[in-house]
Parts: sequence; structure tokens; C-alpha cells
Amino acid sequence: MRRPVPAERRHPSTPAARRLAAIGGSASRAENLACSAVGERSCPHPLTDVEANQVLGEHERMVRARFAAIVPVLQRIAREQRAEGFVEAARRIAQAELGIEPPTELLERAWLGGLDMRALYGQVVLKTVTQLANEIHQVQAAGSGATEPEATSFLLDCGYHAVDISPCSDGRLKGLVRYVLRLPEAAIRWRRAYAGALFDVEASVQRWMEAELQRYREHHPVPPDAGTRFLKIAVYHWSSSDPAHQGCAAHGSNQRRAAAAALDRLRELRQAVENRFCCGASVDLLLIGVDTDTDAIKVHVPDGRGELSLHRAIDNLELYRQTLDVDADEARMAVYRAIEESCSRQGWGAAEGPPHDGMRRLVATLLINNLSQIEYVCRTWGGRYPDIGHDERFISVGDGFEEFQLRNLAYFAHLQTLEEGADDMDVGIRIFEKLHASEGRPIVVAVHFRYDSRVPGSRERTILKCKRVRSAIRSRYAHLERRGLLVCGMTVQDTKERSPIEAVEPTDVPVLGQDGDVR
Repeated sequence: MRRPVPAERRHPSTPAARRLAAIGGSASRAENLACSAVGERSCPHPLTDVEANQVLGEHERMVRARFAAIVPVLQRIAREQRAEGFVEAARRIAQAELGIEPPTELLERAWLGGLDMRALYGQVVLKTVTQLANEIHQVQAAGSGATEPEATSFLLDCGYHAVDISPCSDGRLKGLVRYVLRLPEAAIRWRRAYAGALFDVEASVQRWMEAELQRYREHHPVPPDAGTRFLKIAVYHWSSSDPAHQGCAAHGSNQRRAAAAALDRLRELRQAVENRFCCGASVDLLLIGVDTDTDAIKVHVPDGRGELSLHRAIDNLELYRQTLDVDADEARMAVYRAIEESCSRQGWGAAEGPPHDGMRRLVATLLINNLSQIEYVCRTWGGRYPDIGHDERFISVGDGFEEFQLRNLAYFAHLQTLEEGADDMDVGIRIFEKLHASEGRPIVVAVHFRYDSRVPGSRERTILKCKRVRSAIRSRYAHLERRGLLVCGMTVQDTKERSPIEAVEPTDVPVLGQDGDVR
């Protein structure tokens, strides 16, 4: 294992890195790092998927490099704004260095009162988001990753016909599915993030109903008599390096409060389904915690009755350390033993028997997959991320960009109207006011919704929704808008798998007939 890089050499210019240094970023490996037990060991953990780690590492470096290039390029453009032929020069620089076409109207107005760098920064970030998402899209379309049938087969083997996962909207969980849990993205039917993992119970019930209706109407992915279940997962988080300040903002950085609140929502969902559709309705629950400093997970294992407990969980970081010096078969057996032992403990969190075989298989898969991610953080960052706090680049509003699965890239507020998502947005704006606006950078908001091209008028109505949400955001945070500290962009995307992202200009106004239908 390579030696960790001192905190001041990792990302010294970011606020997150400065916070890390302030709480002891250069402390010894034994005190702070996930790989403290590794020493100078050159071999990875026996269950590490080395090839996957390489692919994910290349992806992370590529995406981060694209966003990291924005500020230096814009600084270069700013220095050129008084030069003759500035507009063409700025366009050449942006295209050569960032691969995007800068907003010409901003460049052409520079001679009047100087270049509006805040607006330019916001527009360039938004263009980078759209372009990168479409590029990632093309790679996926070329055949990378598990196919939908493969992902569905994996879940059916575990006894689940649909999975609905609700992590906290914190940007440090943005890479949850692709990196932390290493699940095939096609395996997750719904992924909706909410501040504090406080998901909308009624919306989750609707998704359960949709899955059941599809099984009864289409026998997809299995008929209703197949004996499979709907799985709801909630994901909370904490910071092991600075638990009092860098945990979940929605719960005051209180780990226990965050876990308890997520567990309460899970129980409310199951009770709601049983109350409305009788006790035969099958919903399995799973609660997962993530240490956002190391990406190590804590899985709260259900017992034989499907009940969860805050006191019954497997700490995968401890499991990682315990299995470093054994072979792959023994390490794999240790994972299954940990699951069995978690359900045989007495006292607080005592279980009524072990979970069913499918749940055991799923939990074991999550733990084994996450061992590779712990190893990834060890190899790449010395065991702990340098940006232990928030360091997101933009706020993603609406349906979110499925293409972006990367830690600390975006804060996600899932909503259909601003009114329903006001609490999530307020949390995000408070974070970004400290992270960006305090340094003079605008808060960039990417409003993104999906439409169904099979439904007449869906695209036009979705564009109208974008405009309503954008207008509501600008009105709610008018104090930022007036100071040029809020830049909102809009995009739409077809629900059809791997559809391209389409930018929406403010002038794209659909035509409505007198009856309210789109023309």
C-alpha cells in the first residue's frame, strides 16, 4: 500500500481540503485511515476486483479533470477580454481546452461593461454537465456494464423483482450505486435521493403499485405467483474523521439520528403497503450506512421476520481489516459468517432468526463489492478522501442525471415541484452558499426532467415543468439571483434507456391550445 499523500498536497485549494487539514489531515495512518492495517503491503485485499477498480479510477480521473479545468480556462479567457478579436479567441480557447462552445452572447457583451464571469462560469459548468453526460451515455450504449437482463437475473436470484433505493441527497453519496455498492445500474429500478434519506413514503407506495401492476399485467420481470418481493433500501451516512461536523446536515451530523430517521421511514413504508393492500403484500427492507470518508458501509441485517435494528449491523471496514491476510475463499466465508453471527447475538438488537437465503445472498454481495471500494479508496487516496466535507460542483434538481455516479460531484434534490422539495433545496442552497457563494462563485443549478416519448405531448409538458421549477427556484432564492450568484440551466431526456440529454433554452416555449393541450 502506497504511503498517503499529506493533506496539504492533495487538493490545497478546495475548502474541503482546508477543513481536512484543520482536523488533522496529516495524522498517522493508524489513527485515521481505512488501510491502517495494511502497512507497506503491495497486494490488494483478496476479494478486490482489480479490473473494476482500474475502470472506475479512469472514469473518476476523466470526470474530475474536466471540471477541474474550468476555472483555469476561464481565468485565461478573462485575461484576454480587452484584446482585439476577443470573442473568437475565447471560443477557440474554450473549444480546445474544455471541448465546449461558450455562450457567444456573453462574450459579445464584454466590451460594454466587462465580461460577466459569474454568468460565464455557470453556463460553462452547465454545458460541461450536459456534454459529459452525453459522452458517458455513448460509452454505456457501446456495451459497458451489465445488461438489464443480467441485472434482473441477479436480483431474481436474490428473490427481488424490483429495487427502490433512497440515499441521502448529499453529494458524497452520488457514487453510491456504481462505486460504493458496485451494483449493476440496470438492477436499480428507482433511485431517488432525499435530504437525510427522508424519502416520500407515498411516492414509494406508488412505485410499489407500479411494479405490482406490471407483474400482473405483463408478467414482467416475473408473474405475480413467482414468490419474489419488492425491496426498499434507505442509505444514511456519517463522517468517521469529523463526526460532529461533516455528517448528514439534515440531521445535525448526528449519526444515530440519521439512521433512526431512515429506519422510521422504512417501517412507515411497509406499514403503509400492508394497511392498504393487506399483510400479504411483500416488501423487504434494508438499511445501509456509509462512512463518506472511506466509503465503507455498515449493513443493518434483517432478521427472519424482516425486522431491522440500529444495534444489529455489520461494519465492513472491520471485516476488511480482518480478512486482509487470508485467501479469497476464506475471506468469502468470513463474510457469510459475519451475516450469521449478526443474527445470533443476544441483548440489544437480538434477531428472531437469520434472514431468508435471498437476503443473505444480497447482503453478502454488497459487503464483498464494497471491499473492492474500500481497497479503491486505500490505493487512490491513502485510505480516506481528502475532501471529507462537501465539495460538489452543482445542484441537480428534478429527476437527476443517471449518467453521473461520482462522489461529491453534485448535490441532488429529487422533486417534481419546488414546493414539495423545498426542504431538500434549502439544505442544498445552504451548503452551496458556504461552499461557492462565500467565495464569489455562483451556485449552479441543473434542472433536469425526463419525458416519455410514447405519450403524446410529454416532451412539451416536461419543458414547461422545467420552466416552472426554474422560475420558482429563481424566485425563492431571489437574494442570490439579484447578486448574480445563481445560475439555472434546464435539460430534458427521454425515459427510453440511454437517451441523449437535450438542452432547453429559455425561449423554447411550447404552444398550448385553448383546451390546455400541447400543439
